[in-house]
Amino acid sequence: MYQKNHHVGVNNPLHEPFAYKPPTMNETTPHYLVITIGTAGDIHPFIRVAKSLQTLGRKVTLITNAYHAKLVQGEGVTSIGLGTHDDYQRVIANPDLWNPKQGFSVLMAAYGEQWRQMDEVIRSMPRHPHQVAITHPFAVPGAVLTRERGLVNSVVAAYLAPSNLRSCHDPMNIGAMSVPRWVPMRSRRAIWKFVEKRWVNPVALAHINAIRKPLGLPRVRSFLAHIAEAPDLLVTLFPPWFAPNAADWPRPLISGDFQLFEASAQGGFTEELSAFLEAGEKPLVFTPGTGNIHAADFFDCALSAVNRLGRRAIFLTKEPSQIPAHLPESVLWQPYAPLSALLPHAATLIHHGGIGTTAEALRAGTPQLVAPFAWDQFDNGARIASLGVGKVIPAKKLQPRNLARSLRVLNTSEAVRAQCSLLASHFTPVHDPIALCRKIESVLQAERNSAPTHRTIS
Repeated sequence: MYQKNHHVGVNNPLHEPFAYKPPTMNETTPHYLVITIGTAGDIHPFIRVAKSLQTLGRKVTLITNAYHAKLVQGEGVTSIGLGTHDDYQRVIANPDLWNPKQGFSVLMAAYGEQWRQMDEVIRSMPRHPHQVAITHPFAVPGAVLTRERGLVNSVVAAYLAPSNLRSCHDPMNIGAMSVPRWVPMRSRRAIWKFVEKRWVNPVALAHINAIRKPLGLPRVRSFLAHIAEAPDLLVTLFPPWFAPNAADWPRPLISGDFQLFEASAQGGFTEELSAFLEAGEKPLVFTPGTGNIHAADFFDCALSAVNRLGRRAIFLTKEPSQIPAHLPESVLWQPYAPLSALLPHAATLIHHGGIGTTAEALRAGTPQLVAPFAWDQFDNGARIASLGVGKVIPAKKLQPRNLARSLRVLNTSEAVRAQCSLLASHFTPVHDPIALCRKIESVLQAERNSAPTHRTIS
């Protein structure tokens, strides 16, 4: 169940409660429901959107996993938690979550229950004459459900990474599979149709339609079409220079920018980390992402590679069991360090390819080696390679020898360094998220003025 005015994660006293405070009703000001699910990398961008809307004087309620209560705490955003701390832990404890084929089934089972809870949460809130849901793509089914039941007026889908949106245009990456540029459009459509029929729809639609049928709502027949075409507006939370808008992405669509986490609110480095950074050359930084607790092989390979190279390194993970038992003085383990502050001190970042981590390295001008495990990570890595700022070695193919060889190239390439500096210049001046929020309001207002009809995709 969702958490409202009581403690979440009863088995983990470190997590504080979400404090739910009903927003003051106002007939003219929209009430925004900012909905996101997933790991910390999925939460940070939506927190920034929520805070930007508040800066504009809008009423905002953030709805996300109850596990992230501590992350949200102190950000000054009214919040409601979905599920419990243990619910979240059970999902990330499943090693299949990081299997390119089986991970989708793991997530859909969890998200199906959360879609039900979103409907329950929003039905329990005081009614507002104009509510807008701004939602993570995997939360779209739940948000659309509330719109169809008259609980919200509009649904805005905010896409964190390019691969969240299906496209037949180049670069066409479906998980670990990259479709060559010479493949004709007719065949590309057939590939997507096969992927949906074979892997996506049998899993996702069972959960969606199990919720919709008892409510008398029409069946959804395509998961990917539903999350892309059912919303009233689409927003990309990445810039066109990273991934230009594809001709077959649904409209209306607003091109946004990376919504990066600002580390100042979370404090700085530990004394140990500061001392390590001052003690020698820039280290290599390794992280498999905040949600991956099955990356022991990743760190074993990392240690062997840095020993081959004779380099200093920092291993980032909250899960100490993933770290090799004996680390040399040249390697430091840290449970956490804000990447925005750490990466300017790093020689190269070796990571899973999550879009938030990818963007932070681009902002810092730090070369990247992406070792994708699953999800959007393969596509993000491919884009990093095509932009000339890094290399890709799939996690399953990561070995000390090829990792050391690739890092040696990245650390000595003047061309890579120059390209990193060039792309880092895109972050100056700093992106204004308030302008993006104003644009969202403007487009929604234009749609309302033109007698809109909500799209329903079957």
